[in-house]
Amino acid sequence: MSGDDGGQVQLTATSLRGIAHPLRVRILGLLREHGPSTATRLAERLGQSTGATSYHLRQLAQYGFVIEEVGRGAGRERWWRAAHQRTLFNDEEAARAAPAEIEAYLRGVAAAYAERVDRWLGELPALPREWSQAATLSDWALRLTAAEAKELHDRMIALITSYRPDPEGRPDAPEGAAAVRVQLQLMPFVEPPGPTA
Repeated sequence: MSGDDGGQVQLTATSLRGIAHPLRVRILGLLREHGPSTATRLAERLGQSTGATSYHLRQLAQYGFVIEEVGRGAGRERWWRAAHQRTLFNDEEAARAAPAEIEAYLRGVAAAYAERVDRWLGELPALPREWSQAATLSDWALRLTAAEAKELHDRMIALITSYRPDPEGRPDAPEGAAAVRVQLQLMPFVEPPGPTA
């Protein structure tokens, strides 16, 4: 993998093969959000067999997405943790990958995002008012050029990354701070060119 920046990793055509599976995307997401776990605990949480989660953890480890926590656990119990807190997907870097692998990875990410929204909606009735006023599920229909869409993308990323990251809970966060997940989706729907006159 290239582009390792401590908390993030840049996907390559090779590393994409290691994560291009919906269950691997979900496993990695859980390890990032909830910390180290075992194949058995992940299997219970995901409604999968321990054999399946164990296999996918080994595949994630082979490609450098997860790391075994040596010395933790008893007997044959193996604990795993995420090697990075963020995965960056760059079209140019991953362009050498098979289109099916790109699609499998992105569909896994989209499914994980949808699952997170569903979980949040279930918790919404118990959310304190000050937090519910800070949340939104909104969309806007815009008509932009490719350059304007790229500018919007870059400005939103810059704004989001200007706030305090929270990879595993920060002791220096202000009192009353909570984990907040931002899911950013900017989706151009490009119409094919019409017939020429």
